[in-house]
Amino acid sequence: MTAALAVVTTSGLEDGVPRSRGEGTGEVVLERGPGAAYHMFVVMEDLVEKLKLLRYEEEFLRKSNLKAQSRHYFALPTNPGEQFYMFCTLAAWLINKAGRPFEQPQEHDDPNATIYNILSKLRSFGRTADFPPSKLKSGYGEHVCYVLDCLAEEALKYIGFTWKRPIYPVEELEEESVAEDDAELTLNKVDEEFVEEETDNEENFIDLNVLKAQTYHLDMNETAKQEDILESTTDAAEWSLEVERVLPQLKVTIRTDNKDWRIHVDQMHQHKSGIESALKETKGFLDKLHNEITRTLEKIGSREKYINNQLENLVQEYRAAQAQLSEAKERYQQGNGGVTERTRLLSEVMEELEKVKQEMEEKGSSMTDGAPLVKIKQSLTKLKQETVEMDIRIGIVEHTLLQSKLKEKSNMTRNMHATVIPEPATGFY
Repeated sequence: MTAALAVVTTSGLEDGVPRSRGEGTGEVVLERGPGAAYHMFVVMEDLVEKLKLLRYEEEFLRKSNLKAQSRHYFALPTNPGEQFYMFCTLAAWLINKAGRPFEQPQEHDDPNATIYNILSKLRSFGRTADFPPSKLKSGYGEHVCYVLDCLAEEALKYIGFTWKRPIYPVEELEEESVAEDDAELTLNKVDEEFVEEETDNEENFIDLNVLKAQTYHLDMNETAKQEDILESTTDAAEWSLEVERVLPQLKVTIRTDNKDWRIHVDQMHQHKSGIESALKETKGFLDKLHNEITRTLEKIGSREKYINNQLENLVQEYRAAQAQLSEAKERYQQGNGGVTERTRLLSEVMEELEKVKQEMEEKGSSMTDGAPLVKIKQSLTKLKQETVEMDIRIGIVEHTLLQSKLKEKSNMTRNMHATVIPEPATGFY
């Protein structure tokens, strides 16, 4: 598979973009096929195989304390910052493996400068990079896979690695397993087995009880015949040839049935023996572990008692300090409550002060204004005129009243002198 991937990579990629034949040489360029979007996954898998050939797990990942990445790590977006850092460090390692000195990039380095240096080294190997450097800032994509694949190829060329033709293993036919116990059966048993296979619709099996009964009868017949035959007249060579001819036909392959309960019983016995043997070893380890844990717990308990006895005075001082701290916290809470109340009162006083300041500003602005003073002067002059008029009217009224009083008084005196009261008139009263 790696050889095929190498052929695809070297023939179909020049700048990280799969091209058709003739592209980049002035010939007619065909459009990219529907599978071009997935070509970077093939390039990424090819890159992983090349990195394994360069032993990057031992020489790069373990030395840099990095974890192994997936086969499509640079083909799919997962974490752009981490992927860009991994791309830069892996590219630097590949450039050094290719025999060119290159400093390992750091996290605080300028990414544009790092990408420029990597592309410069790539062009120095004779590779083309006809794409903007900003394509590599994301840390994933077909251009990233292309750059790393080219550097991996240069590193393989530098160490002298060449692709060889794949060697396919020769598959050998498995020989049919023959049961040793019941390998040789008589022809009568074979015929009976064929009859059972034709009549039985379920899976084939051989009844051991029937076989035992048949073999018992045959053995009895043979023993009876052997008593009659005292010596054989058959040639030994012909007998051996006949046995060799008939022997393949007498061999019967008994296929084991996984659903047979006997197999399950044997498996249960095997598992039981395995569990018992493993339990003996494990029990010893567990007993040792239990003893070690018990001793450790006893040591810890004795150390705790010793530390408690030695630090009893300090513990009492600590408790006293804790009590003082709790009291101080209570006083702090009380004082904090008084502070909040006084803060509220202060805010109310400040609000009243702001109101007074506003009133004073309003009054000050009104006092500096001259219009009210002019109005007051006009009102005073008007009041003075009205007062003079009222004084004149009062004088006129007083003069009129005095004249009326004088006139009335003169009338009264005139009437008193002019009126004479008669004497007889007074006698009736």
